[in-house]
Formats: sequence, structure tokens, C-alpha cells
Amino acid sequence: MRTSYYFQCSILKPPKIKFIVLLIFLVYAPMTFSQNRIRPIDSLLTVIHNEGKLNGNVLIAEKGQIIYNRSFGLANKITKEKLNENSVFGLASVSKQFTAMAIVILKEQGKLNFDDKITKYLPELSAYDNISVRNLLNHTSGLIPDINLLKDTKEVKEYLSTKLIGNTASNKDLVAFLSIYKPKLRFAPNTKWEYCNTGYMLLASIIEKVSGQTYPEYLQKAIFRPLEMNNTYVYSPTSVPKKNHAYDYIYSDGLKKYLPADSIIDKNNVFAVLHGGGSIYSSVIDLLKWDRALYTDKLVSASSLKEIFEPAILNDKTKTAYGFGWLIQQDPNYGKIAFHDGANRGYSTFIVRELDNDKTIIILENYSSGLFPIDVINRNLYNIPLPREIKLSQKQIRELEGSYGDLRIWSENEKLFGQVPGQKAVPLFAENELSLFAKVYDLRLKFEKNNQGKITCLFIIKGGNKTMLEKRK
Repeated sequence: MRTSYYFQCSILKPPKIKFIVLLIFLVYAPMTFSQNRIRPIDSLLTVIHNEGKLNGNVLIAEKGQIIYNRSFGLANKITKEKLNENSVFGLASVSKQFTAMAIVILKEQGKLNFDDKITKYLPELSAYDNISVRNLLNHTSGLIPDINLLKDTKEVKEYLSTKLIGNTASNKDLVAFLSIYKPKLRFAPNTKWEYCNTGYMLLASIIEKVSGQTYPEYLQKAIFRPLEMNNTYVYSPTSVPKKNHAYDYIYSDGLKKYLPADSIIDKNNVFAVLHGGGSIYSSVIDLLKWDRALYTDKLVSASSLKEIFEPAILNDKTKTAYGFGWLIQQDPNYGKIAFHDGANRGYSTFIVRELDNDKTIIILENYSSGLFPIDVINRNLYNIPLPREIKLSQKQIRELEGSYGDLRIWSENEKLFGQVPGQKAVPLFAENELSLFAKVYDLRLKFEKNNQGKITCLFIIKGGNKTMLEKRK
């Protein structure tokens, strides 16, 4: 992005020279500072793209002003069409924030309350009469996290063979299945937090029941049209790819290349397109419009916005890290942050809103990397150096090597790498003997030892999330 500054001036008289010099400094100094922060970010992203690990759009804004907006790679490998700022990507779980907003709008209209039991709107789910709308919003319902976890069970196969109409399950099928087979809750509502796609699919059904419109119709009317998000829509099996569609690709470990997602995904997965949890498509420009609206009362009041971005509190007074459709984090360097990532088919998506400093980072990819250099971007925006790297001994390197869940860590020529299936290897660097970090991605690994001094597990710290993986024997 190029910024131009225009000056018109007559012949300068000596007394005004100091003033003009000061004026030029004041105008150019911020630009130079911004360029100094953006240049290394652009260089880094270019390297990542050239290594085949980034194909997508990256947008960075400060107080709503775009300071970086670049497209890397192709929207269509067959036609060689390039991505542009209006290219439309599947948002995957970034869609949840729109589902949550639709519920909040309906609440402000007096059509529902967050603490209503879901049976008020979905009476057929009487087995779950202790779950509230709020529990669905903040992932504390205890429902099965994803209906796909049950797709190979006898109950699902029976439902699909006897009751499914057509070839693809709808949200109505999800509700019907839950009402008939009543899968047990994994925990009592509001006693634990567990990410739950099923809950957001039920929210989509509640939106339809309360509004009298389909989920796509209501979101278009209540959110997308008022915000002029003209390149945003809800996908359905009958959707025809629109102009600027970014086709998605998945990396094949066997062939060592990216293949069209449609040639790899399970075409027999009838639960692939359920609304509420991940069916929205959008662009970086539209998502910036969405970001700006969340600083205003265009959609809902300030008090409702505050509730959206407040972490849920469990019965035992434990605070979770999730509000309504957003992960919430208090970072010592960046302040309060609301963010979400998503991954589905070949799409990988991320949006972060740094609320105290009004900075926005949006990354939309169509080449299934799932690795976002958010930490590196932020370090440049805030001028924070990377952790100090140290050299490990051969013995220390050997102790770290191994398989942790799906993550494999190994070394080549005394350099460490990490890789999970379907993604390329990531170089890792040591902060100390039990802590590794990536230089180009927001990724840290913290290892733990048992009383015998053996490494038993690691914690993946990424995007504010912390996930434990046990070391395989």
C-alpha cells in the first residue's frame, strides 16, 4: 500500500523555515516509524510465502486505518487467478462470532434471554432442559463437542439410513438426532469449559425459530447488509461460488503438494455443512468493516458489546477464556485481546482485535497451513524483540525429540523441527532446555519432566491457547 503526501507552498521566507522543517518532521516521522515496523513484517511474510507456507490475504489496521494489506498467491490453481483484497474465503470457526452476534441482537429486541433454557425454543430437546442459551454461547453446555465424533456410531448410521431426507444433513437433522438418541452430557452445564461446535449449531436453530427466517437470511438482514459486507454470505450445499472465490487446497504428505480440497475431503460426510459453527465466507475488507462496527452501536448497545467480550464464569467462580464467539486474553504486552481462529477443509483463518490499543490483524488462507505469524507481527508492531535463542547440547536435543500426540519433533544437523500431519515442518529454536519457539509463527512449546527427570509431555502455546500433549512411548 502506497501513501502519498502532497504539499503546496509559496516561496519560503526565512522566519518560516524552522516551522516548515518541524511540520515535515511531524508528517513524515509517523510514516517512517510505520514503515520501519511494516517492512520486516512484509519481508517475513514474503519468505513464508516463497517457502510455500502462506497462500492468502493479510490485513493489519490501527484505529481502523489499514497499514498493511497484501495478497499472497493464487485463488485458483487451474485458472491461475490471483488473490486480491476482495477474495472470499471460508471462515470456518471465525463464523461463530456472527452467530453469537445474531443471538445478542435478538436479545436486545426482547425476543430471547441469554439465561433462557434451550427447551423454550427447541422443546424436542427435553433431555437437555438444564442447558441455557448462555451455555451454548460460551461453550459450557456439556454437549458432545462435534457431531462428527459420532458419525461412525450405530445410532448415527441408523438415523442416516432411516430418517435423513436428501444427501446432506441439516440443522434440523442435528436437533432431531439429539432428541431421539439423547447422547449423554460430558459434564453438567457451567461446571467446565469445552469447545463445542454442536452448541453453535443449536444456536443457529434458535435464531431460525425466534426470527422466523433462515439462518442465512437473518444474518444477511441483521448483520451483513447493515454493515455493507457485500462479499460475505452463508454457504450451503447449493451455493454457487461467487466472483473472487478463493478455492481451497489441502497439502498431501504423500504427493508433497497441495491438492484441491474437493479431491481429498470425505464426500460421504453428510454433516459437513451445518450452520452456526463455521459456514460463513468473507473477505479481509469485509472483516475490517465488522471489526469497526464492534466499536460502535451500529448493531447492539455498548452494554451488550461489553458482555460479548467478557469471559464466562463457571459455577465454581473459575473464569474461562471465552466470551460470546470470541476467545478473550489479557496479554502483558498487548492488553486485552479478543480473537478466534478457524480451520476447515483447506481454509485457515484468524482474526485478532487488540481492544486496548485498537489494532486489528486478519489472516485468511486457502492453503491449509494453520500457522499464523501473529506473534511476529505483534512484536514488530510493538517493537518487542524475540526471545533470546540459546544452543542446546546433543543430549538436550535428544531428550526433546519424539512424538507428542500428532506432533513429531526431530532434529537434522543439530537443528530442531516440528510437524503435524498435513502441514509442513516448522523450524524450532531453544529459549532454554525445556522451551522452544518458532520465529515466524505464534508458537511456543513448553516441556515438562517427571520426578525421574524424563520428559512426559509438552504444552503448545499458540494464539493465547494452551494445549497439553503427552509424549508417546
